[in-house]
Amino acid sequence: MSTDIRTLLERGLQAFEAKDLLALTSIFADDAVYYDPHYPSPEVRGKPAIQKGFEYAFGMIKQPGFTIRNFWGNGQSGVAEVDTHHILQDNTELRLPQVFVIEVKDGLVTRFQVYVPYPPPSQ
Repeated sequence: MSTDIRTLLERGLQAFEAKDLLALTSIFADDAVYYDPHYPSPEVRGKPAIQKGFEYAFGMIKQPGFTIRNFWGNGQSGVAEVDTHHILQDNTELRLPQVFVIEVKDGLVTRFQVYVPYPPPSQ
């Protein structure tokens, strides 16, 4: 069953890399929670808010890229170590490791949380 979560993750990452908003949001449940400290609102709830977050990301990133380094799953949740390699709109190259925690119910992502190797910016 853990391969189902990995397949869902891979579909999502491929859709992100293709900037295919419809395919990307299709992996999320309507009431999913998405957390990514890179976004203006790090925690968003519901598919419409998640879509807005991805629209923001697509505007910042010229060429997204992800490589899954490791994956562990149990059928209802999974954790992936991911090497991220994006080219931003100003041609800056961004390389960093991330950890993604994913929870799934009925074949859709209900929670997707991104962890990064540095503290959030001070406010």
